[in-house]
This record gives sequence, structure tokens and C-alpha cells, in this order.
Amino acid sequence: MIKEERRKAKKRKNILQTILAVLIVIAFCVVIVLTVFKVKHVEVEGNKLYDSKVIEKAVLNDEYSWNSLYVFLKYKFVDSDKLPFVDTLEISLKNPRTLHITVYEKGIMGYLYVPSISKNAYFDKDGIVVETSSREIEGTPQILGIDCKKIVLYEKLPVPKDRLHELLVLTQALKRNKLIPDSITYGGADEPELSYDKVRVEMGSLN
Repeated sequence: MIKEERRKAKKRKNILQTILAVLIVIAFCVVIVLTVFKVKHVEVEGNKLYDSKVIEKAVLNDEYSWNSLYVFLKYKFVDSDKLPFVDTLEISLKNPRTLHITVYEKGIMGYLYVPSISKNAYFDKDGIVVETSSREIEGTPQILGIDCKKIVLYEKLPVPKDRLHELLVLTQALKRNKLIPDSITYGGADEPELSYDKVRVEMGSLN
């Protein structure tokens, strides 16, 4: 009986020692996570339309974002705050104190000024309005001679289907060949004219 009690006592002791060892390991890991994984540096690449600080702020957006491991794991399961011109953001750990953010921006083809809201409507390769903004983005042509009285964010430009198709084909071809003009104007003949500083290029009918 005494032998059996000693055996049980030893077993309980071993279990307690195992639990204590596990708790010590967990506590050690927690200390490491809290003291080593601190965001000290943020590297941003691939961004042209947004300043790096804007990207950084969109990613480090809650009270726990000081911890680099937390930020890394968070964006494995949660999308970052949506930025209008950004398609996706990839978050990686360069080291415990350095976050690396890779930005994949949407292809902006051009913009129209919309008088009813006094803002520019920027559209992508599919003709979808991705942002309304008062700023003018360098390297993005303004489209003149096409009026939009009302636009809806994240929907297609309210332009006749044939005209929108023509516009998208033209802007994509110009961007692909690095011939982006300052503006594209549709005049009385309904034929596009490209403006490069003081130079005007008449395209003629694209039909």
C-alpha cells in the first residue's frame, strides 16, 4: 500500500514537473516575443501612387502593431485596410525588428474631371472607377471631351460601351508602349487627340 502511494506521489510529481517545464518554456517564448519582436524599421517597395508613410500607417493600424510578429501573423489571415490604388500588400519579416511591405498597385489608365463632385475620377484597365480625388497623379492622362455627370466608386465609368472600349484600348496601348500623354481629348470629330506638352497628335478614327 505504501509502495503504491509512493508510486502515485512520484507520478504526480513528474506531472507537476512537466507542467512547470512547459509553463517555463511558454513564459520564455512570451518574453522573447514581447522583447525581441518590436517594429523598429519598416521597408516599403513597389509604391508609386502612395507615400511609404501612408502604406505604413495602413498596415500598422491597431494598438498591437508595435509587435512585428503580431503584424506578420495578422496579415496572414486578415486583409489590410483597403487603399484605392492598391491591389494587394504582402507583409514579411526581414528580421524581428524590420517589416518589409511589398505593394502591388492597380493599373491606373487615366482620369476624368467630374464637375458635379469637383473631383477627378480615376479608372483602371477595366474602366472601373477606383478613386475620386482632387489630386492629379503624375504620369496619368486626363481624358477631355467625355462628360460624366455622375460616377459611382468601384463601378464602370458611365460612358457608352463602344466609347469606353475604345478609350481603354487606347490608354492601355499608350501605357504599354510608354507613350503616355498629358491628356487625351475627344473633339468635335469625336476622334482622340493626344497632348504631349506643346505637341498635339491627332489619332484619327480608331474604328
